[in-house]
This record gives sequence, C-alpha cells and structure tokens, in this order.
Amino acid sequence: MKEVVIMNRKEILEQLASGKISVEEAEKYLNSNQIEIVEEFAKYDIFREARTGIPEVIYSETKSPEMVVEIVKKVLEKKKIVLLSRLTEKHIPKIDELINDFSVEYGTGKKFCVIRRHDYISSKENGKIGIITAGTSDIPVAEEAKAIAEMMGCEVIMTHDVGVAGIHRLFEPLNNLLKRDIDALIVAAGMEGALPTVVAGLVDVPVIGLPISTGYGFGGKGETALMSMLQSCALGIAVVNIDGGISAGAMAAKIAQRVNKKCEKEII
Repeated sequence: MKEVVIMNRKEILEQLASGKISVEEAEKYLNSNQIEIVEEFAKYDIFREARTGIPEVIYSETKSPEMVVEIVKKVLEKKKIVLLSRLTEKHIPKIDELINDFSVEYGTGKKFCVIRRHDYISSKENGKIGIITAGTSDIPVAEEAKAIAEMMGCEVIMTHDVGVAGIHRLFEPLNNLLKRDIDALIVAAGMEGALPTVVAGLVDVPVIGLPISTGYGFGGKGETALMSMLQSCALGIAVVNIDGGISAGAMAAKIAQRVNKKCEKEII
C-alpha cells in the first residue's frame, strides 16, 4: 500500500505552484485521506493537526484499554507523538506493553501520558509559556498543560506552590518568569481560585486561568475556583473549564505561536 503523504493546505498549494504535483493530484490531496477508520469504534482525523495546529489527543477515560492502544498505533503510523488524557488504572498495563516500540512518558499520578516514536525530535521554537500552580495538588493538571504546549513546540517554565495563602511566595518566581520574556501565562488554582486574578493584576502578558478540582465541601470540586476566575476583576484573563489542562496549554501555545510568527515577519 502506498504511504499516505500528509500535507497541510499551504504545502499542497506550494507543491502545485512548483509543478511537483498536478491539479488533479492537488485535488486528491485536498479531498481524500481525511479520515482513517480504526476498527469499528473510531475515525482518525488525519489532517486535524494540519488544520488547527494542535497535536492528536486521545480522551481515554471512557475507552477500553484495547481501544486506546489500537488508536495510538494508528495515530503513530502517521504522526510521531500523541497525548493520552484521562487515564485510569485499567489502562496502564496495556499502555506499558507499548514501551518496547515507543517512548512512553507518564505525568504525575499516571493521569495522562505522552507516547512518542523513537524518531521524534522535539522543538522549542514557538515561543515561551509560564505555568504557575497555587498548590502542589494542582501539579498533575498543570503538567498536562505543559505536555500539550511542548508538543506544539513551546518552551515551558513551571513554578509551583505559590498560592494566596502565602502570597509572599509568588513575587520572586513571577518576576523570574517575566524576565524570561514569556508570551502567555497559565495560572492553575483550586480552592477559592484567587491566584489568577492576583497575577493578572501584576503582569502585561495574557493570563489563562485554570481552575482545579481541589477543595473541601460545597464548591470544592472546582466550581468555586471556576466561578471566582470568571468573575475576576482583573482584565487580560481568560478561563478554561475545570481541570482543563489541555485546553489551557493549547490556548497558551497558540498565543505564543502567533507572537513568534509576528516577530519573525518583523525581523525579515
């Protein structure tokens, strides 16, 4: 079987303009091989990353271990890296079977993992992102934000446990992040979720509030943190859903990528 050549629209048009492919071939590339069937349970959107700039993410919680592994294998036939989100204990043994064929890296608590082909080469050319967590309990979700941002070619600098219960802990690491000339800043917080508002009132970079489902009793599953961030009196802050580490990381990376592209054009 002839290997599928994956190109985004720009690459297809460049190939057409240079005469390397015909109009008919260009049309086929644009219209065919968009979807690949995985068994009877999944349809892999091959060109999603080319369209959106966001790498493949597999939501695993409601899928069987066998389904997850089959989708991973299919994705890695065409791509070199994939992120598995919302893992459960039942998934781990089956994923571990892939370790001989691929590089498998778990996040804290094995709530997610990144699987790479051995020929994958990472890049940090698409800007810099800072991630701050209010507490140590927020780290697993923040790591997921870091993972997707790094997959999108960003350098990520993290600092932990600087929440408002000891606000004096915040200023030095925040200042260090600003000195690194970050393009966007993710602030993860559970409990009352106040830290993103504090940070947004101190910095001139976009802040993405990431509410975490840590807390006690009423509103302690992240609802209070989410509502607090949505009601922030500081401007320049956007908010993703509870435990939405991937959403926060992808948005921050898109901001950084746009900043980086604009800077490159200005230099040219």
